[in-house]
Amino acid sequence: MNRIGIQHLPFQPTIQTQKNSTVHAQSNNSFIAHLRDVTNQKLKISKHANDRIRERNIFITEQEWQQVSEKVYEARAKGVNQPLVLMDQAALIVSAKNETVITAMERSETKNQLFTNIDGTIVL
Repeated sequence: MNRIGIQHLPFQPTIQTQKNSTVHAQSNNSFIAHLRDVTNQKLKISKHANDRIRERNIFITEQEWQQVSEKVYEARAKGVNQPLVLMDQAALIVSAKNETVITAMERSETKNQLFTNIDGTIVL
């Protein structure tokens, strides 16, 4: 009699694409939720910066603060640690690492100023 060898192949699970897209959508939603949480954070204002804002009568709306915060977090994600933020009415130096506004001045004061120790600029 002839012997016949039978090889057993390992079980190959079937791939369900619908399940994978659900997992991808869940991870994408969690990323979006995380991004939303990060952008809802607000910058702190140092005592020095707060004093300068009051002395110079600088008024920044809530919407403008939100925009500044978003851009600072975006800059931090790109490796910027201390950006200069130029707005229509003010210039801010921010520590992106500490999420704190370090100082503030009116935009008209910036014309003859030399800014040091900054590693990025955000123009709004």
